[in-house]
Amino acid sequence: MSIHKQKISIEHKYRGNVELPDNPEAKDVFFRTKQAYANHEKMSINILFSNSKLAKLKRYQKGSSESELANLDLYIEMGEALSFNTDDAKKLKNTIQFTNDSAHTSFNITKRLKLINKQHKTKTDKNYLFWDIENFSSISSIFNDIIDKYDIDDSHIFLAANPDSLYLKRSEWEANLYDYGKTLHSFNFIKCDHGKNVADDVLLDEFINAKLTNANVFILTFDRELKERFNEITHKSNNLYIMGK
Repeated sequence: MSIHKQKISIEHKYRGNVELPDNPEAKDVFFRTKQAYANHEKMSINILFSNSKLAKLKRYQKGSSESELANLDLYIEMGEALSFNTDDAKKLKNTIQFTNDSAHTSFNITKRLKLINKQHKTKTDKNYLFWDIENFSSISSIFNDIIDKYDIDDSHIFLAANPDSLYLKRSEWEANLYDYGKTLHSFNFIKCDHGKNVADDVLLDEFINAKLTNANVFILTFDRELKERFNEITHKSNNLYIMGK
C-alpha cells in the first residue's frame, strides 16, 4: 500500500505532516479528524468508524482489515502531531491484529465445507446451521466462517450437546459466545440425554421436523453415518454442506 505526505494546518497554522495511506477512506479520515479537532470535538475512534463497524473489526475480517489498520495509524499519527489522546485507537489496532493473527492460525472451517447432495449449488433464500458443539467448539471460526458470512439468524441455528460435555465445557462455551453477544440459549439449544451419538440424533430429528426447502444447510458433525442420513432425507432444492477432510 503506497503512502503520501499530507500537511496538517489548523487555522492557517502549520502543525506538521502525516503519512496518508493510498486507500479510498484515508483522505476522508484525515479531513474528518482535522475538522473534529478544529471544532474542539471529543476525539475518539468514533470519528473513524461507526459502532457497528467497530463491532465487526473486533472479529476476523477477510483481508485482515488492512485499510482500517492503515487509517488507524493515520489517526494515531495525527494525534501525535496535534497532541490529542489516541489510546482507544492503539487498543483497537492491537485487538484487530491479535484477532487476525489468531484466525490465521486456527481451524478454518470454510476451506473444509463440502457440498454433498449435488454437483453445483442452486439458488436458495435462507440459511440453517445444525451444530454439534462438543465436536465443533471453535466458536470464533464458526461465527466468522459460517454464521456471520451467511447471515444465519439465531432462530435458524440448532445446537446440541450431550450432558457430560455440557458439564465440562459449558463455562468455556458461554464465555466464548459472550464475545458475540450470545449465550447457548440464544439459539435452538438442546441438552441431550445420556447415550451414544445422542446429540447427532437430536440434530437429525430437528432437521426432519424443520422440513426445509430452498435452503443452504450446514451440518457440523464428523459422523459419517449421520452425514449420509442427512443427505438421504434432504429435499433436492436444498444445498447441503458438511465437513470434508
